[in-house]
Amino acid sequence: MRRLNFEVDKLTNSIENTLTGEIFETEIVRLHSEDIRLLKHSKWRFNWRTELKSEGREVYALVTKENLSIPHGIMSIEDMDDHFFLHLIENASFNKGHTKLYAGVAPNLVAFACKKSFEKEYGGALAFIAKTALIEHYESTLGAKRFAGNRMLLETPAAFILVTRYFKDFDNARLREIRPDGHRGN
Repeated sequence: MRRLNFEVDKLTNSIENTLTGEIFETEIVRLHSEDIRLLKHSKWRFNWRTELKSEGREVYALVTKENLSIPHGIMSIEDMDDHFFLHLIENASFNKGHTKLYAGVAPNLVAFACKKSFEKEYGGALAFIAKTALIEHYESTLGAKRFAGNRMLLETPAAFILVTRYFKDFDNARLREIRPDGHRGN
């Protein structure tokens, strides 16, 4: 399994233009093999064509509502029957490094994966394998916990914070019952 190397540059409520501070509304759309043409707007490090063909994996792209044809970031997740596993995540080339155009892309995608986990009644659980140098970064920015070697896990409290930050309209009765500390009830 691949170790992930994504930067949580800024927790926003959507994505933010780094030059103007303007916030853009986003959507996350599922990609299928026929959508490979959408990926030509940017140079991608990973072979998303292979991911789209991988059994059991779901590939999603983050786009702005104003321009649904240009992905700002892409991720691949898999339903593991009690949590979701994040296989790959990548910002578009124009959203990387010191000259990136938009901040908040990766955490927006991570929040979506946690949302799917809540919808499947997995408590928001999302696991991934991190590069060693980024473990502390994911602990401090996402609230992820290290649980086995380089395996990281977002548990209910951290997932709750991300999902409610990025998806204001998310309505899940079980989620409403969960306090930010991960416990149910008042």
